[in-house]
Amino acid sequence: MTTWMRCHWGEEDVWFYFEADAEGWVTRQVELQGPELTPIAAASLDEWQQAHEAGRLDEYDSRFGITAELPVSEWEGHTPEQLTSEAFEEVWGPARRHIASRTR
Repeated sequence: MTTWMRCHWGEEDVWFYFEADAEGWVTRQVELQGPELTPIAAASLDEWQQAHEAGRLDEYDSRFGITAELPVSEWEGHTPEQLTSEAFEEVWGPARRHIASRTR
């Protein structure tokens, strides 16, 4: 079962939004920074894997970022707030468009 959640990292003032699969692996991740909630990452695990296979991983990482490298069950010090899929999509879509439209 897919789950959606968010948590805040106060040190860097970043909101993290996650979509995780049934095993707890993050499949999509958004990072919004500062009071303006500026998108700094909007990564998809599927796209990351495709970029890796195509030899374009550095390009993908520098543009869209990466997803969490550990499953949710292994996170320490994070108390995620559960979200609906609709709430996640409301963040994902605009963040993804913002990052995709940036000049490299």
